[in-house]
Amino acid sequence: MLSDIEISKNSKMLPIQEIAKKININEDDLELYGKYKAKLSAELINKVQSNKDGKLVLVTAINPTPAGEGKTTVSIGLGQALCRLEKKALLALREPSLGPVMGLKGGATGGGYSQVVPMDDINLHFTGDIHALTAANNLLSAMIDNHIYQGNELGIDPNNITWKRALDVNDRTLRNITIGHGTKNGPERNDGFSITTASEMMAILCLAEDLTDLKKRISNILIGYTFDKKPVFASDIKAEGALTALLKDAMKPNLVQTLENTPCIIHGGPFANIAHGCNSVVATKTALKLADIVVTEAGFGADLGAEKFLDIKCRMAGLKPDAIVIVATIRSLKYNGGVELANLKEENLEALEKGFCNLQKHIENMKKYGVPVLVTINKFESDTLNEVSLLKKLCGENGAECTVSEVFAKGGEGGLDLANELIKVLENEKSNFHPIYDEKLSIKEKIETLAREIYGAKGVEYSEQALEQISQIESIGLDKKPICVAKTQYSLSDNAKLLGRPEDFTITVKEVKVSNGAGFIVVITGTIMTMPGLPKVPAAEKVDVLPDGTLTGIF
Repeated sequence: MLSDIEISKNSKMLPIQEIAKKININEDDLELYGKYKAKLSAELINKVQSNKDGKLVLVTAINPTPAGEGKTTVSIGLGQALCRLEKKALLALREPSLGPVMGLKGGATGGGYSQVVPMDDINLHFTGDIHALTAANNLLSAMIDNHIYQGNELGIDPNNITWKRALDVNDRTLRNITIGHGTKNGPERNDGFSITTASEMMAILCLAEDLTDLKKRISNILIGYTFDKKPVFASDIKAEGALTALLKDAMKPNLVQTLENTPCIIHGGPFANIAHGCNSVVATKTALKLADIVVTEAGFGADLGAEKFLDIKCRMAGLKPDAIVIVATIRSLKYNGGVELANLKEENLEALEKGFCNLQKHIENMKKYGVPVLVTINKFESDTLNEVSLLKKLCGENGAECTVSEVFAKGGEGGLDLANELIKVLENEKSNFHPIYDEKLSIKEKIETLAREIYGAKGVEYSEQALEQISQIESIGLDKKPICVAKTQYSLSDNAKLLGRPEDFTITVKEVKVSNGAGFIVVITGTIMTMPGLPKVPAAEKVDVLPDGTLTGIF
């Protein structure tokens, strides 16, 4: 089997203008970034609003192994398969973050014969969206500290600033820092960095409907409190205009293609274990106006990205998914059944059946939202016929149609069974989508609903800090919002070691803060960090550049 980069090099990319024609976009509506990338113009986005919406399909997954289970690869393969069946299909995906690209997971553009291209461009700087977000985030930090340095007219308490700086690189040393050392360097205070893709600025970009909404959301960012505990917003230091200016081009979705020349819109990249894990509302809504079927994905397991897609993004944007595809792998179910990572390639029907409870819980959870659910097995070379047969049988017993996807090895051809089954569902079943909780409930009631219904917890414990923060948020009237839970992706619980379908456990909430511009409340559980660290052997060590400019290693 060729490597991803070799497959990518051997592919025939079409000029992006030709890809655009497939979804009825004229060249005048593109802003070109070289031969194979373009942004969609604001004029196009406005122009297509009168078009009828297509069907929206969400691809999610079970709790993964550390290497990931190929959800993005399956999404891309499914889009390619739908086009092979002559459906007018379009992909709407997230942009990769440099953090995991140079960290543990490597690139995030799919794999094998189901990739988006040009993969090296997309994995690195792409069209500069994440750099723009980093600049906007840090300009706001600079303006906050400058306001205090220049006399602090608003009476901002330097020890009660909730806004953090951001960087799109995994750097654990920046989690907690002290700034302002020396004379004339601004106020000395404690600060810290989040990774850009986990920042509120990224969430704002992804949830904003247009530039006007973007500016309004930026205005509403809660940056901290005054000495007398009154909230201070970005609008109070007159930051919204400059920040919107930095993001005006980043608001435009990016158009690329797959290895089989299927159109793909890639825009926004919030993490799902920390942030809300979905691509931008603008990209999704525009895609629905351009195609009959839109395939999108939400990060990590259904307990993270899918829950946030359904309870945050769909609620805010008025979206209604028509079907949900859960990606399962035999290796991850064996992992959830107690098999060590080193032994996952060995047939083990007992562990597979034991670990099925994880998939079973995700099927149950997704059905609670009133949306038709399909399961697909992302097939690996080591999977045996016995294991595949057993997993299909278990899915059938739990009321979920199950197909096998071989899109890594076969591209769109390997996704035809899934695509055909999906088309049946879209034609014959009706979605009765509804969020799982009322956003008007108290913060604790919303947290406890998710803990009980989605994670399967028996209860929730709150740190003293979290209780104080909840009280403060409620006192200023910013509590009637959806919640965005930051927790481990490896377990339904907040403990990465509790695999399968944990029972009789509690969720520990250590911190609660309001992302008022994004429009949700962030609930940090367990040991989750908003700035990840690099592993012992980061992917960055494997990257090299040949004399002709070709990238090697993870690319």
